[in-house]
Amino acid sequence: MPIRVLLADDHVVVRQGLKALLEKEGVNVVGEVTDGYQAVQWVRDHNPDVAVLDLAMPRLNGLDAAREILKISSHTKPILLTMYTEDHYILEALRAGVRGYVMKNHSREDLVRAIAQVARGDVYLSPGISEVVVQAYLNKSDLASNPLSTRERQVLQLVAEGNTTKKIATLLGLSVKTAESHRTRLMEKLDIHETAGLVRYAIRRGLIQP
Repeated sequence: MPIRVLLADDHVVVRQGLKALLEKEGVNVVGEVTDGYQAVQWVRDHNPDVAVLDLAMPRLNGLDAAREILKISSHTKPILLTMYTEDHYILEALRAGVRGYVMKNHSREDLVRAIAQVARGDVYLSPGISEVVVQAYLNKSDLASNPLSTRERQVLQLVAEGNTTKKIATLLGLSVKTAESHRTRLMEKLDIHETAGLVRYAIRRGLIQP
């Protein structure tokens, strides 16, 4: 039976190219979405074998979407597709339970191999991923840990994308007071007290693209 895959990327051309490649290789692309929230909902409703998630997506990034997917489905295995090679991105993904980490600048066949291995229950990392970061994960190192909770990261991303507190509250299903509380707390944790600084931090962490 073909592997059932969800593609999550906010660039239509990228999704179309990946879909054509995967279907040529016998992979069944059963769904396409444009952001992390849609990916989580799609997995909840359809339970595919693999979810291929772009790391930098609007509203909810691929890593936090993967965290949510792992909470709601013991079947769907997430793969992150990204340009980021920095150790802390890879280490956070491994800690979160992501089964595959694939570089966009590698051949597209790299993704085909990743899907096949991850669907079997293995872990796949693109060639060239730092051995140091893999060893850090195996040794349970605290290298580059993220001080924010999942909800705080979600609020940070939405702030960095230019949303008002009221809009953030609506998107996350929170009261305005609660959304403001999350914003205040994350600014205290990061010791960043202006929006421009939050935007720069979000870019460094791969939550949004510059």
